[in-house]
Amino acid sequence: MKILIIEDEPSLRELMQRTLEKERYVVEVAENFRNAMQKISIYDYDCILLDIMLPDGTGLALLKFLKEQQKKDSVIIISAKDSIDDKVLGLELGADDYLAKPFHLAELSARIKSVIRRNQHFGAMAMEYGNVKIIPEQNQVFVDNIPLELSRKEYDILFFFISRPDYLIGKEALAEAVWGDHIDQTDNFDFIYAQIKNLRKKLKEANATAEIKAIYGFGYKMVQE
Repeated sequence: MKILIIEDEPSLRELMQRTLEKERYVVEVAENFRNAMQKISIYDYDCILLDIMLPDGTGLALLKFLKEQQKKDSVIIISAKDSIDDKVLGLELGADDYLAKPFHLAELSARIKSVIRRNQHFGAMAMEYGNVKIIPEQNQVFVDNIPLELSRKEYDILFFFISRPDYLIGKEALAEAVWGDHIDQTDNFDFIYAQIKNLRKKLKEANATAEIKAIYGFGYKMVQE
């Protein structure tokens, strides 16, 4: 899952980034309004952690832009301003949650999981497609209730596909979601082919009914056999 941290305070931003990366999120950061606007205009995120007070603009303007563009990114406002007015305005503009500074990192993690589960998985603790089941909060995969061992990137790819069953996924979109925004600097996608090849082999050996099917010239689609 991919997170964007919009926070101008360097020490807090770096602490949040390190913590979330340890929890296996793909994390991008923006330290000001301008950089944040560039990122949210181009890329999509599972969750955006949004500071209201930025040196060159307001986080509420970014939130308004997201909703005007009908983007589906979940948003948690993170701000030292704990006034009722800011909280109400942020929620009215479409934020999913509000967390006042200072906060415990464990609470931040729990809020992220709750928001993503509510918005993407309809509140379910597990995601299922065919006989494949993923429990995101435990990073576990089962085929016919038997654990399936995957590498981190294999798991991330499977999670991305199982969140979008029967959707055609381009190589660029997959790479951006699993490896981060800097992927646009790469010359080719050979590393994606290798990871998907390994994942498809493991699913087949486990007799999974879910299959990642290659669509020549376009990308991939998760289908049921």
